[in-house]
Amino acid sequence: MEQPNLKYIKELSGDDVEFEEKFISILKDEFPVEVATYRDHIDSKETNKAADIVHKLKHKFNILSMEEAYRFAVVFEEQLRSGKTEMDSDFNCTLGKIDDFLKTL
Repeated sequence: MEQPNLKYIKELSGDDVEFEEKFISILKDEFPVEVATYRDHIDSKETNKAADIVHKLKHKFNILSMEEAYRFAVVFEEQLRSGKTEMDSDFNCTLGKIDDFLKTL
């Protein structure tokens, strides 16, 4: 499975280290809050609200150069809007990888 990386952020920032650091800081601040909110909605069986959070998170997957995870999240978002949570376990694996990665930055 693909691993998160900073390739896109580095391309976007060019040689602007301050921009890169600010971007990473925002990711590190927002990601855990969004994951916690997602899990609360899943636990409460609020699948439409969970889908809204998946919509936000999938863009972070793109930012972290995780194209497969992005495509997975697109499908999962649709599934959640239909009330289906079967893909939650695989989605949580992706979230864990990103969480571990962000902790190394």
